[in-house]
Amino acid sequence: MTALYAAAASAASAAAPQPGAAALVQSVDWLAIAPVVITAAVGLVILVADLFVPERKKPLLGWTAVAGLAVATLALLPLRAGDRATFCLTGDAGACSYTVDHFALVVQFLVLGGALVTALLSVTAVEESRLPAGEFWFLLLSSAAGAALLPAARDLATLIVALEVASLPAFALVGLRRGDRLSSEAALKFFLSSVTATAVSLLGVSFVYAATGSLHLTRVAEGLQDVPAQLDTLAMAGVALTLVGFAFKTAAVPFHFWVPDTYVGAPLPIAAYLSVIGKAVGFTGLILVTVIAFPAYSDVWGPALAVLAALTMTLGNAAALRQAKDRAHGAVRLLAWSSVGQAGYLLVPIAAAAYAGRDQIGATVAYALMYAAVNLGAFAVVALVARTSPRGRIDDFRGLYATRPFAALSLAFFLLCLAGLPPGIIGLFAKVTVFRSAVDAGLGWLAVVMAVNVVVALFYYLQWTALLFRTPTPVEGADAAAAPVASRPKAPLPVMAAIVITAVVALVLSGAPQLVLRFASTGLFPK
Repeated sequence: MTALYAAAASAASAAAPQPGAAALVQSVDWLAIAPVVITAAVGLVILVADLFVPERKKPLLGWTAVAGLAVATLALLPLRAGDRATFCLTGDAGACSYTVDHFALVVQFLVLGGALVTALLSVTAVEESRLPAGEFWFLLLSSAAGAALLPAARDLATLIVALEVASLPAFALVGLRRGDRLSSEAALKFFLSSVTATAVSLLGVSFVYAATGSLHLTRVAEGLQDVPAQLDTLAMAGVALTLVGFAFKTAAVPFHFWVPDTYVGAPLPIAAYLSVIGKAVGFTGLILVTVIAFPAYSDVWGPALAVLAALTMTLGNAAALRQAKDRAHGAVRLLAWSSVGQAGYLLVPIAAAAYAGRDQIGATVAYALMYAAVNLGAFAVVALVARTSPRGRIDDFRGLYATRPFAALSLAFFLLCLAGLPPGIIGLFAKVTVFRSAVDAGLGWLAVVMAVNVVVALFYYLQWTALLFRTPTPVEGADAAAAPVASRPKAPLPVMAAIVITAVVALVLSGAPQLVLRFASTGLFPK
């Protein structure tokens, strides 16, 4: 349903009257849209199967979702040439609503791979928390399908549709723990703020369409280069308003206020999903509308994004510093504020693209790939510890190495990657790449702000890392020697699989950083 809705929206957009083009579209390239269709189709199958599968066999739905996401990810392999497009105007083959270039492929891999790790984390959580299995897996796959559609969207209508298909199921996932006050409050706050941002974006899209007469990104770019003087203010307002919705998804300041409460109220796997895939959706949309559709107004969005980047990384790191070790849900809150700070780094190359060309956004893509692997891994370890310490305090990780050495070493490595310290080589190189993009664009002041924030962030990352190897807190009324053994129930296989996958990916990237850093030096969009 998700894929068909998105396809219909793309076709409708392509069929809308456009200057100098026939109101028809070419035949559908099913191979190009296969990853999105597979994800959506598996979600529908699970929703229907949930009606017939007995309660004791509900875990099969989770493994079906995992298998579906794995197949959807593999479906990207035949597209690796990055030269396919569909839903194109018959009169203009360059105006397509769905394009599979290298940028789309890399982001789709990030989205589907991240959703796969989220699904592994969720298999046990759904069963133990007694969440409605059919609804959970349908909503997760629907959101993943929308997120996978967005990087390939090349018109404003499809972009907005993909954004909402990715977002609407996420609202329900956050509030799926029925009767939980925190969950309901988080879902409501997430929903209201997101809907407001989307409404503002739609208003901006309508202004852009009024000024250019087109929704296709390439045609919008051409139209904005020669806007009549009486429409210039309208076009400028449309550009600014359109960016608001995507800035909200990136959790950029001042659109960040929903993040901490939403992450705390959501089930832990969904918090992990929002921290990575939710951000990928926002940054992808932001990149597409800025460097493809709005380059003529780079003097408007370039400085604005540079200021947003500085504010976002500064406020995020400052708030993370204030998280007390004994506060309930402190670990998730620290990761939430850390994700806000990381969003500031991700914004830097997009702002730099306004001054030094679109190839700068490769640094954002490289950094996002690193961030996705290590942040999902950190959430996976937090989910594991939460099984025995449901309060989720940072202090609950004290002495984790004594009870779960692999989990402790993995979390330490993830935190060092986020901090940009060896042996987290990929984190260090990714930060250097982002820093260099600011310098190359002449944004020296932004590079200085980033350097200061990287140093500030070291404090809370290293503080948490050191806590993992300290002497465990004595357990009252229990034998000190037996306490570590007694507090270590068997770890669920899916959760351990998620930790292993993310740890291996982080290690491989640290050993061969060129696997992702090459995107920072090569153009992801066709010339």
